[in-house]
Amino acid sequence: MLNVALTGNIAAGKSSAAAFLREWGATVIDADAIVRELQRPGTPVFQAIVQRFGPSTVAPDGTLDRAALRARILASPAERKALEAIVHPTVEAERSRLIATGSGTGIVINEIPLLFEAADPSRFDAVVLVDAPEPVRLARLIEARGLDPAEGRALLAAQMPAAEKRARSHFVIENDTTRDALRERTWLVWRKLLARARARA
Repeated sequence: MLNVALTGNIAAGKSSAAAFLREWGATVIDADAIVRELQRPGTPVFQAIVQRFGPSTVAPDGTLDRAALRARILASPAERKALEAIVHPTVEAERSRLIATGSGTGIVINEIPLLFEAADPSRFDAVVLVDAPEPVRLARLIEARGLDPAEGRALLAAQMPAAEKRARSHFVIENDTTRDALRERTWLVWRKLLARARARA
């Protein structure tokens, strides 16, 4: 099995690339989806977050108020680290369980937004970075996600600069133009990953 990390800063387009890879036969493990599942009301992670950050992080419907929590961690690196300490160990445990299911192509894609900030890239056989210029990513946050420009800039600033991640990645997929271009560039990387997986078989 080829164990691959797929990462990229916010609004770079990694989820779109992951969708293409899933379509072509990869087993894709989405860290954000795991987090959402683990943070459902009543789960140990949900309870730990509320205990640490207080009832203001609970929305009127009883779910986690993600906007309130995001504001807290953007305002304080210490708060962000406290949240990571609660969430990341359980995410890693669930990812390991899912990896054990394998893949028909022999390739598992781990979609991990904060790979370089909060995980260990050396644990993976290859690291694929999806990247786009910061002005493009900010525009996506504002136009597609409806974020306030100031909040968008804060989200961009909270992550490691993409240039540092590019230097530590095996493959870089540029996503600075159209979805069709992203598909073509992702396909080229997919073919290389398939070759690596076959060489290991």
